[in-house]
Amino acid sequence: MGVDQPQITLADVSFSFAPDRPVLRRCCLELRPGQRVGVTGANGSGKSTLLHLIVGLLMPDEGTIEAFGKPRNREADFREVRRRAGLLFQDSEDQLFCPTVAEDVAFGPLNLGRTRGQVHEVVARSLDTLGLAGYEDRVTYQLSGGEKRLVALATVLAMEPDVLLLDEPTAGLDEAVQQRLADLLVGLPQAMLIASHDRAFLQQIATRTEHLRDGHL
Repeated sequence: MGVDQPQITLADVSFSFAPDRPVLRRCCLELRPGQRVGVTGANGSGKSTLLHLIVGLLMPDEGTIEAFGKPRNREADFREVRRRAGLLFQDSEDQLFCPTVAEDVAFGPLNLGRTRGQVHEVVARSLDTLGLAGYEDRVTYQLSGGEKRLVALATVLAMEPDVLLLDEPTAGLDEAVQQRLADLLVGLPQAMLIASHDRAFLQQIATRTEHLRDGHL
């Protein structure tokens, strides 16, 4: 794949949860290396659906999805995509399921075959990056909503993905932590697709913004 070739391409992608409930209609999108693309839209407009289609959690009714230079048509095709595209879910509870913070952040790297030593380093680095140094032994379900949000993001960063897919990354964060997150994301090398209602946040970090309405970007 060339250095400026799209990492993610959606061409005429349509999706509906039921025949009378179309969500996306012939939706087209390109995400190239280094781009940070914001996606805005009303509740229920399909922002989360768009991200879930990219990693194969949902399959399109029609249209094509290419990721990292290859067409992705079947479940088996998306396994590589899930390793290389880190998805931050809208609800942190969907991402955190281990007893402690360190175990949650370590889960992905361990499943990628990293050694215990490598995992220890990446856990410490990911938590420190997000201002969570010292949280390793904290009980995950006892954290505040904002803390869970940051730990969920740490689990994504620990996978060292090529692309970040962020669904409402500022949800539950106070203004100071939002600013720290914005500064962090601007400094990361990965291309990003960021679904958010927070236009001020997107103005700080997005290289362009798309609006999702009536199933179209």
